[in-house]
Parts: sequence; structure tokens; C-alpha cells
Amino acid sequence: MQRSACLIFNPVAGQGDPEQDLLNIQTLLEPEIDLDIRLTTPEVEAGQLAREAVERGVEMIIVSGGDGTLSAAADAVVGTNIPLGIISRGTANAFASALALPDTIEAACQTILQGKTKVIDAALCNGKPMVLLAGIGFEAEMVEKADRETKNRFGMLAYILAGVQQLREFETFEAQIETQDKIITVSAGAVTIANAAPPTSLLAQGPAGIICDDGLLDLTVVAPANRAGAIASAYHLLQTALRGDAVERDDIGYLRARRIKVTTEPPQKVVLDGEIIGTTPIDVECVPGGLTLLMPITEEDQPPEKLEGLPKLRVEPKV
Repeated sequence: MQRSACLIFNPVAGQGDPEQDLLNIQTLLEPEIDLDIRLTTPEVEAGQLAREAVERGVEMIIVSGGDGTLSAAADAVVGTNIPLGIISRGTANAFASALALPDTIEAACQTILQGKTKVIDAALCNGKPMVLLAGIGFEAEMVEKADRETKNRFGMLAYILAGVQQLREFETFEAQIETQDKIITVSAGAVTIANAAPPTSLLAQGPAGIICDDGLLDLTVVAPANRAGAIASAYHLLQTALRGDAVERDDIGYLRARRIKVTTEPPQKVVLDGEIIGTTPIDVECVPGGLTLLMPITEEDQPPEKLEGLPKLRVEPKV
């Protein structure tokens, strides 16, 4: 029997032709999957469409759009065991990068058709589902400055321009960080709590690699003394992220915990999976095994060769 799925499609995501993108997706998937296509609108966002699909009892949800669209749909299926297929068409594609998912329509559709399911962690931030990360301070201000018009015009450069602008306005704040076994008070420029994060999310890269299925959250605190220190910290985070090493600067700290609460003075803006959700305080708790994704099959997933035991077996090297 043909599989069925609800396809949630954001027509204003990215910089491509949405009509052509949707046609390509249909051409690739519809021979094998019966698609129930739902488009997001200014009034109806991806999370609502995904929740309605869950209530209808769908077999699978496929979502196509930018990081905000993908995260909103993912939020709706946390804890449901419904497989989620991802087709990234955004500016940053942080969701795909963080979870090692394809970032082209063709490869993403191939993964949906022939990939495997993988269970990863999710989290709750002030009761809201979180798949990637929550950023306080610098990152939240940077995301807010990179508005839709700028992203449409400059693509990924929009975030770099916003980051440069935010460095000019660099300020620190007092943060109290509470885990299950300690309370930390620190003067910081950025606090990031990650369930999963791409290397481009520099302010989340304190630990040596963020593991998305270990049942823990990764906290990174960047606490430079001034603007020059902030620039040096960002460069160090980039270098260590590319190498997969933990940071070694005294003004960057990190830890792992199941639950993390953060309060700040003064209150700071909070970005959750790419969207501003308000201000501190926040309470983030890991939801182990909360999300089921359709993932590419890797070489490690291929079964090993087995020939021994076959009758009259003879194996010779090919010359």
C-alpha cells in the first residue's frame, strides 16, 4: 500500500521559486507517497498545521521551509512517535546542519523515501518545545536584527551583518544559572542552551561536539570583558567548532545538565529555535527521545558483508 503523509509547505521561505519547489517535491514524492498538502499563511503557521495533522492521526509529517517553519512543525510532534521528514528551504538551514540532514530538495526527498528513522532528544523551554537551542543576549539580539527583508536580500550574509552591528552595541548582563546540583552567578555577554546546534551557531559551541541523543542539554556561557574580547571569543569558538574541540579560553565556560534555569539582570531577549519568544527568565528541560526524524542512511548503517556458510562457496580475488 502507498504511504501517506501531510506535507506542510511554507511558500515564503528562502529565496527560490516556491511554486517550482513545491512541484519538484510533488514530482519526487508522489509516486510513492500520498501527499496531503497544507500551505502556511500569515494566519496559520506550521505548528498549527502539524498539530491538526497529529489530531487526524497521520502516518508521517513532512515539512518544507526555513528553520522557523521546521522547528514549529517539529515542536508539534515532540512525544508523538510520528516520523518527521525535513525539506530545508531557508536562509541559514541551521536545522538541517545541526542534525546532519540534506539541505537540497532532491537529497531531502531521497531521505524521506529511502532513509531510516532515528529518535533524538527534544526539550521544553518555558513549556514550549525546543529542538535546537535557546539563546540569551547576543544571539537573540542578532537574530532580531536580521529581519525578513534583509534575509531575502542578502541570505546568510544578513546574520553576519546583524552580528557586526550587535558587536558595536555589545553589553554584558548578570546571569544566574541553576542546574540540578549547582547555582552559578556570572557576568555574561551570551548564554546558550542547546539540544542540537550547527557549527555556525558559534555561541553554542563550548563543548567538544553537541550530542542530540544523550539526554542532556549543553550550556555555553560567553563572558568577555569588552568588545575586543567578544571578537576573540567568537573567533576561538569558530576554530574549536571546526576542529570538534572543546574551548580553552577563560572567558568561555560550558557544562551539561538535564535541566537548566537562567535568570538575568536586567531581563534579556530570548531566541528559541530561531524565533524571539520574549525575555528571561527561562527554564529548559531535556525530553530524552522526544522526536523521531527521517535520516539519511550512512555507510555505518549498511549491513556488513556475510558470505560464510553458503554451500559450495568459493571466493576469489578479481584481477
